[in-house]
Amino acid sequence: MSKSIIRKDKTCLNCRYVVENRFCPYCGQENTDTRKTFHHLFIHFFEDLTHYENAFWKTIKNLLFKPATLTKEYLSGKRLSYLAPVRLYIFISFVTFFLISLFPPSSSAFMKDDSKNSIEKNDIRKEQKQKEKIASVPLSKKNLDSIQKTISQPKEKDVKASNSNNFEIKTLQELDSIQKFGKQEDKFNSFEYWILKKGITVAQNNTTEEIIQKGTESFIHNFPKLLLIYMPLFALFLWLFHDKKSWYYFDHGIFTLHYYSFLLLINLILFIIHKTTSLIGNYSLINFITGLLDVAGVIWMIYYFFPAHHRFYGETRFISFLKSSLLFFINLVLIIIILLLFAIYTFINLH
Repeated sequence: MSKSIIRKDKTCLNCRYVVENRFCPYCGQENTDTRKTFHHLFIHFFEDLTHYENAFWKTIKNLLFKPATLTKEYLSGKRLSYLAPVRLYIFISFVTFFLISLFPPSSSAFMKDDSKNSIEKNDIRKEQKQKEKIASVPLSKKNLDSIQKTISQPKEKDVKASNSNNFEIKTLQELDSIQKFGKQEDKFNSFEYWILKKGITVAQNNTTEEIIQKGTESFIHNFPKLLLIYMPLFALFLWLFHDKKSWYYFDHGIFTLHYYSFLLLINLILFIIHKTTSLIGNYSLINFITGLLDVAGVIWMIYYFFPAHHRFYGETRFISFLKSSLLFFINLVLIIIILLLFAIYTFINLH
């Protein structure tokens, strides 16, 4: 509580409303003298910081270990003791994705070593040199006939092999050869051709390490948008599964904000643990403990939704379990589909 002296003038400096006590009943501003000494500024700053820290840590504690408590407290009107749901989600989301972008996953966990990447680049250079060498050969009638014969009559065995396994088509020339000179049943439709052409272009212009790096960066950059897009859908399913008279869509939205904040916070904690243990070294005991924490975190994220749903909506355990199980399954399937579509979109937009 601030110990500043109350102004004798009862008119609020912010909204001009009459203030009978310390705080304006209309806008909430404290009716104290605006000119303060350094001592008052320091005390005021310390009081605000202490209040924020208390509210912050109290919010985090309830969010992690008391499912649905924050939502019930917020909707019951107890809002000053905790961080607001939107502010909480934005803060945790910002910190999570900032740290992930600041410390991206190590490419060594996914990739071959640099020597293999250099070999791939050398192979591409050799192939380009061979093409340039062929192009530089004088086109005598004999050479021209030979080239035309080779192009116009692709080996049936090679065409079938390429078409039986699309991943064996490594160059755009091979793809175009099949599309132009292959048998009708071996050709691709326009959508398949576009997909294969895009995949081959990306593979030719990037090493495997570059594809993973660019894909990871794009995913991290766009994933918060994906969550924001899906959150209203999550709240919509909650609204559809519960009594429309007892619960507003707003109530389900607050529950969704707190639940997503919890999921992000667990991921943030696990990420910090991994980065911290990586500084210690690659020891079997450390890896074992980290693995146990990962398993515990995943189990807690999955289990958390069930008690949160039961405590917030106040239904019987059996009905709550049936509804939460069905909701969990529906949202899990939709999230997997959206992530797959997002991964495809990310790959297609690589350069």
